[in-house]
This record gives sequence, structure tokens and C-alpha cells, in this order.
Amino acid sequence: MNILHIDSLTKSYGDKIILSDIFLSCGIGQIKGLIGRNGSGKSTLLKIVFGTESANTKFIRVGEKIVRNVTDGRGLINYLPQDHFLPNNVKIKTIINLFLDKENREVLFANEHLKPLLNKKNQELSGGERRIIEILLIIHSNAQFVLLDEPFNGVSPIIRDYIIEYIKKRKSSKGFIITDHDFENVIGLADKIIFLDNGYLRELKDKKELVELGYIKKTTYNTGNRCASP
Repeated sequence: MNILHIDSLTKSYGDKIILSDIFLSCGIGQIKGLIGRNGSGKSTLLKIVFGTESANTKFIRVGEKIVRNVTDGRGLINYLPQDHFLPNNVKIKTIINLFLDKENREVLFANEHLKPLLNKKNQELSGGERRIIEILLIIHSNAQFVLLDEPFNGVSPIIRDYIIEYIKKRKSSKGFIITDHDFENVIGLADKIIFLDNGYLRELKDKKELVELGYIKKTTYNTGNRCASP
């Protein structure tokens, strides 16, 4: 089984250290939740792993293959950015045909949420409609590992819950690293929580460590996976 292995990853802007000697791994069948305060470097980390952001140092490997850039990672790692990426003036059905192989196209063509959108163009859709299309395109790509940056941004609670369940069903064939500004979504979905703070990454053994780290208030901590921000 292939494992996404990230080691010795550092990133700085001038004298400001963003990421310091990051180590992270993810296997097929795992969902890892990456949380941290705004500006802590979560998106930067995902972009470096995908290959669209440079690093001072990094070692990234999938199985036996070293991944140095986007080209090396093709078919191995895919990334959902925070910003919308679908092209305008192209029908959604055509976009799906361009992005996916035949088997995965048919899955999306039959999807209840996408069927009404297939003959529309990107600019005719709401932000939430664009987001679910983008998420499903990335999930159904050939990549073994999927990095989702703020996937639930702009979607309704109903669609959010649908996506969460969808990811859980797909995790048997892929590995996921997910970040979201509403960390309750990540905490409820992930098998493991990774906390990024002051450039360092720490895997939490228990969600109550978020209280000890000052990320959430003790009075709002709930062992039923629901937490409130301080």
C-alpha cells in the first residue's frame, strides 16, 4: 500500500518562519484533519505538498516515487484550492469529460446533485454549486491522495453533510488531508487531527488536547466531537 510521506519540510518568507521541519504521513484509507489558527500556514503546507508553492527544503514521496513538483505528483496527489478553479463559458458536462476518465465521468453524470447542473456553464452556478462540482472532480480524479483546502466554504449545511459522508465512503481507496476554517467539520470527519502552530506540526492523540493548547475553551469542550471556538 502506498503512503504519502512528507519530511524535512520548511518554509520561510524572509526572516519569518512559516513551517519548521514538518513531518507528516498519510496512508490509503486515512483521513487526516489539519487544523490551526488563521495564518498558521495550513494552505501553504498543502500547496507545497501538491507542488504549486516552493519550499526552502522538502522531501515528499508516494510509495517509492519521489515527488519534486506537480508533474511528478500527477496521478498520485491532487489538490482542491480555496479559490474556484472551473473555467468559464464551458458546460459542466464538458468540464467533467475533460477532467475525468470514463468510469468516473459516469459516476458524476449520475450524481443527484450534479444532474441539474450538467448543461449549465460555470458562471451560471452559485458558489455552493461550483464547490460541490470541484470537490467531486478532485475526489474522483486518479490521484491516490487528495488534499482539500477549505472544502466546505460556501456550501449549505445539507451539502456539507453530504460531502462529509461522501468522503467517508471514498476513503477506502484514497488518503485525505483536509483543512477547514470551521474546525468542527474536520474534527468530526478525520481519523487523526494534526495541529499546526508556530510553524510546528503536532498529531493529537485526544481532542481534549485542543483545550490544553488553548485552541478551544474548556467550558465549550464536548467529548461528542462538537467544539466551539474561543
